[in-house]
Amino acid sequence: MEKLELLKKKLSEKIVWKEDFPENLLIALLSGGHVLLEDVPGVGKTTIARTFAESLDLSFVRIQMTPDTLASDITGSTIFLAKTGEFEQRLGPIMNQVVLADELNRTSPKTQAALLEAMEEGQVTVEGKNFPLPEPFMLIATQNPVSAVGVYALPEAQLDRFLMKLTIGYPKGDAAVELGKRFLEGVLDTPNQPILSKEEILSMKGEVKKVRVSDELIAYVMEIIELTRSADGVLCGCSPRASLDLLIASQAKAYLKDRTYVVPEDIRDMARVVLPHRILLTAEAQMSRRSGREVVDLALSKAKAPV
Repeated sequence: MEKLELLKKKLSEKIVWKEDFPENLLIALLSGGHVLLEDVPGVGKTTIARTFAESLDLSFVRIQMTPDTLASDITGSTIFLAKTGEFEQRLGPIMNQVVLADELNRTSPKTQAALLEAMEEGQVTVEGKNFPLPEPFMLIATQNPVSAVGVYALPEAQLDRFLMKLTIGYPKGDAAVELGKRFLEGVLDTPNQPILSKEEILSMKGEVKKVRVSDELIAYVMEIIELTRSADGVLCGCSPRASLDLLIASQAKAYLKDRTYVVPEDIRDMARVVLPHRILLTAEAQMSRRSGREVVDLALSKAKAPV
């Protein structure tokens, strides 16, 4: 737990205005999930993702997504070697343990789809052959808001594969001043040293799965999920995958709180970052500026938490 606190402190040095942000990244790591960072340019999405990845003693790669990025640029391809007259299979950068897909929604839907198999099944298929990804595997993707110029909206099937969607926002007041001070002091440019090893991460993930979730809390999660589907203005509510993600994220939350059991507060806290991006609203609801977060908050207010 000391190393987890050290990692949280390291992340907080780079993003002083979002206290829950480092913890959510750790929850995603220990849950075996993927994270989507959405915000306007310049708020530090890439910096915080790189800091997090480099603080883990895992193989890491950053892929800059552009409109001309091909699926084979990510998964790999087979090339012909003229000298030997043979074909050679070369796997792409996806074969790393931590992959940063920067500005994911600037590349075409076909290239975005190249990540679907990796995110869900932990493998990629190249020229008809399956290749398992290294363990642990985590995808961190950044994207600009859909209203930005030159972006493609991510399909619902891909959004549903992200454990959580996080935003950073602008620093304000004292936090903005502190950010400026740290920049001038060189804190933001400090080299990142690995804190957690592969063995430690895999061990922690195993411990997270042992955190107890009572039958009453499982029923509570399923009730929340069902309420998101029946809410007014919802075209498509949360999937069964979302319910499972909420359970494992709640276990990781309890683990970080040094508990061996999940409580309703863990579920409520995680529901607000695990569920909203999976909810598809009707056109009328979108015009009324409703959001997935509002639907989740309404479901939490209606669901009966066990005592």
